[in-house]
Amino acid sequence: MAVNNKHDRIVDVGYINSCVEWRLGSRFFPSKVGGKPAWLDLKHIPDNLKCKECGKPCVFLCQVYAPIEDVESCFHRTIFIFVCRDPICCKENSSANFKVFRCQLKRRNNYFSFNPPIEKATWQPDVRAEHFLKLCAVCGARGQSHCGKCRKVNYCGREHQTLDWKAGHRNTCASDKASDRVVPHWLLPEFELITQPEDYESEGTHEDNESNTSEGTQEDNESNTSEETQLREYKRLVQENKAGMFHGDTSVDEHLLNMAGSEGDDVFLHYNSRIKQNPGHVLRYDRGGEPLWVSGAHVMEVPPCPNCGAPRVFEFQASDLVIQVLSTLLNHLGLDTVEKSIDWGTLLVYTVRGQL
Repeated sequence: MAVNNKHDRIVDVGYINSCVEWRLGSRFFPSKVGGKPAWLDLKHIPDNLKCKECGKPCVFLCQVYAPIEDVESCFHRTIFIFVCRDPICCKENSSANFKVFRCQLKRRNNYFSFNPPIEKATWQPDVRAEHFLKLCAVCGARGQSHCGKCRKVNYCGREHQTLDWKAGHRNTCASDKASDRVVPHWLLPEFELITQPEDYESEGTHEDNESNTSEGTQEDNESNTSEETQLREYKRLVQENKAGMFHGDTSVDEHLLNMAGSEGDDVFLHYNSRIKQNPGHVLRYDRGGEPLWVSGAHVMEVPPCPNCGAPRVFEFQASDLVIQVLSTLLNHLGLDTVEKSIDWGTLLVYTVRGQL
């Protein structure tokens, strides 16, 4: 991940990608979505993964490997995000249903080689948290309790023990087949998260090259103009209580309708225009930069760290990640309605500037 100065910023954008499972192990310092966490500090794993709204365990959403190589204590550095899968806990401008953790290690540490990893399935396969701690068979968090009958499978709490029992452990308990297992449909689908520099042409660049506008650029401009017209028209219809005529019209972008009528129309148009320059990306990394706000109505003041009082700085945002990742789970999780769904325009992550 790039760390840039504000005068010459390079934003990294992330895409989800299918890959072989072994590449997502802790020894390769992955950025990933779904599955179980690939822990960085293999002996010190957080155990407070419960939603602040409902008290139930959160599911692993994603992790971003973001080292700061010129800071000794941050040579290896990963940020982990967990989310409650209950749609009732998902509320506007609230992070109560999320858990975010930052972990960092020196280059010389007790787990990983001083030299870069070798991209082979057979390279140091024992370097994983399971060799240092007992982990929950369902979610991969610290497993502080175990099945009282077979004593072979560990869990983070009663909720996941019950879930695993119903999912099939009752059929294998106390047998030679009793082992750690993933409960179907509970974990999110697992993908690699790969990043590359953003392909971005600023508005100023468009103006400078106006005399040499290509056919493709003309089409982009026409698309943006059409989208802006659509947004203004929908706002007018909302004010006149005639917006219903758009219902069922698949040509109107769903997100456009969600944002229309807000005070942040211009902000949203800028957001949408820039997002579309890199189609399909689900993450934007710009440590120390500025987030790409979805709407001016949702811009918020970021409070300082409650532990040390230091100011927080923007690090990355996950844009429409839920749509990319959860689409195959909506039926299983009961999240396939507009009224009850885990959804957000963008998820912003801020971290403390100090790295002690």
